[in-house]
Amino acid sequence: MKPILIGVLGLTALAAQAPDTGRRESLFPEIEGISRSLEEISGLKFKRKVAAAVLDKAQLRKFLTSRIDKTMRPSDLKAESLILKMLGLIPQDFDLRGQTVDLLTEQAAAFYDYQRKQLFLMEGDTGEAALMAMAHELAHALADQNFHLEKYIKQNSQSDDAATARMAVMEGQATWLMSAYLHQRAGLGIDIPPVIMQMMSSSVEQGASQYPVFSQSPLYIRDSLIFPYKGGMLFQDAVYRKLGKDGFAEVFRRAPQSSQQIFHPERYLNREGPKLPPVPFVPDSKKMRKLAEGTLGEFDYRVMLAQFGTKDQAETLAPGLAGSQFVLWESKNDAHPVLAFSASWSSEEQAREFWTFYRQALKAKSKAFETGAESETMFSGRTEAGFYRVTRKAEMVESIEGLKSSVN
Repeated sequence: MKPILIGVLGLTALAAQAPDTGRRESLFPEIEGISRSLEEISGLKFKRKVAAAVLDKAQLRKFLTSRIDKTMRPSDLKAESLILKMLGLIPQDFDLRGQTVDLLTEQAAAFYDYQRKQLFLMEGDTGEAALMAMAHELAHALADQNFHLEKYIKQNSQSDDAATARMAVMEGQATWLMSAYLHQRAGLGIDIPPVIMQMMSSSVEQGASQYPVFSQSPLYIRDSLIFPYKGGMLFQDAVYRKLGKDGFAEVFRRAPQSSQQIFHPERYLNREGPKLPPVPFVPDSKKMRKLAEGTLGEFDYRVMLAQFGTKDQAETLAPGLAGSQFVLWESKNDAHPVLAFSASWSSEEQAREFWTFYRQALKAKSKAFETGAESETMFSGRTEAGFYRVTRKAEMVESIEGLKSSVN
């Protein structure tokens, strides 16, 4: 699962890293040279010249707002926001639409619109940072001309962890190619040492964290913006080192199935996909309508574990996730939401650890937490959202939250 707004807008953005000091039309003559370099590095070819234009922040905000209204159904936005709120990943009063527009307006230095097939630079610096932004967006254009980015990203449900993985492919490859271009431009070739690659991945987060909207956003929103660039770049680097230039096409022809494959490229290379468990049965589901369904991935669990547990738990337990699915229901009478999800783990010990952790998470994300019946494999109770029940069956943990009556 991922915040759908970042992916559905039909654009990709790179965090600004320099103050506004000039007009970027002066960079347009650089497009041809950067394009040739990207072709040489990747082995892919541009099929046509990329059109470019300059926007200011006001024009960008207008574009973002218009794109949301044209591409998103209110029901999709409602469902995405509800899932994140019920999982405790964003506050109950969080305006997902408005905050995402604010975040992207603040962060964007450039973007490639894969609907208009055009590159846009934001007004600002015309130095090295601007060249980085243009190289990144030209890498998107190169991928789009060869693999049709809009079709690629929309082949999965917007609430699917596989869509998060595809975003990481798009942004990660563009970030890797941008880095290789700068390395080559400095006379160092395109083979970036792993230690430098790690340093560059860290700089992605450092560059974004200097901005107030980003810094004040919930952890899930911040990580959702950073992960495709940072995690995706390291993923592309691993695939490139294994497959060479063929790796740039392979990740589009055979898309990764999960964010776990992005975190662990060897699982992608070895074709180790998620094993999805069934979602638990929800009592009285005949009186409800299904708002959304999809998969949760290692990315989601890493954020959840870091937010309600520790960073160490996030780094050690989340990789043990085998697969996870959810269904968001809504009462037909009063639109009351119910969330059901299941998580399969690599071992019974990991399932027990997550089951224990999730009691802590439920308490932390609730204003009114009450315990009810419990056993060695089940605990239940009530929060302000309704009744909950969390069970453990061998390697699987199941949760139902928001019920109007208790179930044991």
